[in-house]
Amino acid sequence: MKTKIVLDVWVPDLTFPGWMDRWREQGRDFERAHPEYEVNIEGKDFWTFPLQVAQAAASGQRPAVAEYYFYMGQAARDLVGRDGEPVFTSLQRAIGGRTEILGEPVVIDDLLPAFREYFSLDGDLTSMPSGGTTSLLFANKGLLRAAGVSELPQTWAEVDEVCERIAGSRDRPAYPITWSNHGTFFQQALATQGGLLVDNDNGRSGRATTAYLASDEMLAWVEWWRRLHARGHCLYTGKIPDWAGTFRAFAERDVAIRLTSSNDVNYMVQAAHKNGFDVEVGVFPYNGDVPYVGNAVAGTSLWLANGLDEDTRDGALALIQFLHNPRNAADRHKFSSFIPITHSSYRLLEDEGWFDQHPYHRLGYEHVSRYPSRAVPGGGPVPVSQGALFGDFAGNQDVMTRAMGDVLAGGADPVTRFTAATAEAQKLLDEYNAYAIGTGFRNPVTSPGHSLAVESFSTASAGRDYSAADLEKVVQLKLNR
Repeated sequence: MKTKIVLDVWVPDLTFPGWMDRWREQGRDFERAHPEYEVNIEGKDFWTFPLQVAQAAASGQRPAVAEYYFYMGQAARDLVGRDGEPVFTSLQRAIGGRTEILGEPVVIDDLLPAFREYFSLDGDLTSMPSGGTTSLLFANKGLLRAAGVSELPQTWAEVDEVCERIAGSRDRPAYPITWSNHGTFFQQALATQGGLLVDNDNGRSGRATTAYLASDEMLAWVEWWRRLHARGHCLYTGKIPDWAGTFRAFAERDVAIRLTSSNDVNYMVQAAHKNGFDVEVGVFPYNGDVPYVGNAVAGTSLWLANGLDEDTRDGALALIQFLHNPRNAADRHKFSSFIPITHSSYRLLEDEGWFDQHPYHRLGYEHVSRYPSRAVPGGGPVPVSQGALFGDFAGNQDVMTRAMGDVLAGGADPVTRFTAATAEAQKLLDEYNAYAIGTGFRNPVTSPGHSLAVESFSTASAGRDYSAADLEKVVQLKLNR
């Protein structure tokens, strides 16, 4: 009997009910279609996943496919093995213009542009987007209507106006609005204004060497948030990031509006319904005083190992295409509420009536595919946002969130505090680059106390009621380490 070709696939295990079962089921489906292969999917500890891959590379071993979070993209690019060669190779170059691999149609040209561009460099798709998210606004419809608000705010100025109306209403909640003090919202606010976190076009036209945490765009966002908080309109729990606290405030009607990840849609809607109110979903608010430039995305991507033999390489490439065929990509959206990653998967869901039955899921796709409806008459494609690519991205997020905490809770001056934060972020970036350029191989987790805080993930398949334990698991995974 011919020995099967083993495809080792490593993914972070989020420990949600059914999370790894789903991965392994798809592996078995691929094996049935390609009996010459054995798919070995291993769920690794979320917090130490990049380190485990780096240690495997140092010992001469590495999986054929590894799933990294977006803020670890630079670390994945810089990682080299003990032979001095890059651990990962370009997905697009490995495909080499083929339209199918082992009978599996190649789907990279069907990817949503926002995600394809984020995981590309110089037009080269280096890894395959596997889970995609953006940021959205969720509102308690009843509290808004009680305040005389019939339309969701889209600009910062409209948020100000809506908060004033909510605060002045008879049955007002404790606060009009809240969101977690997490880096994803800084990235979204900067993207909408065309702001950058680092130099060289956010690390896209060359290795990032300079941190920008006191830019005009950053300070505009920080000052707007500070003013909302100072007026008593924005709940800041005092914890970083406190996804749990902001979620509970919305679920218990202590706030009317919560900004959070598109991936939160399942449990936000279910929590609202369990607590007797209807929810509305809108775009992430943007600065209406400047042109709307782009939409920030986040998520995960699958990286292909370098130096695989031809059979293993093509098996891994075929598996990646299989995981993203319309049926599997659509089912992944249903299971986890990730944005459908391809146009074909979205059309399949549309044709099957999924969005008619679950309208809250539609906006995530639309938000990364269009301008906010009133930003440009008639809408239109969202320009590609220059998503940041640089070393110790996670540490950079810690720096900015601590600075924001000092502004909100300690009354620190935004310019002074974020100028100091820039110096902190610069030190982290310098340290990372010294390792990456000097040695190549390194421990990708460098900054003391940094957080690998995830975005937001649903905990079970669509239509399943979330238990309190499920929801607690979601929010606990969001807490800083």
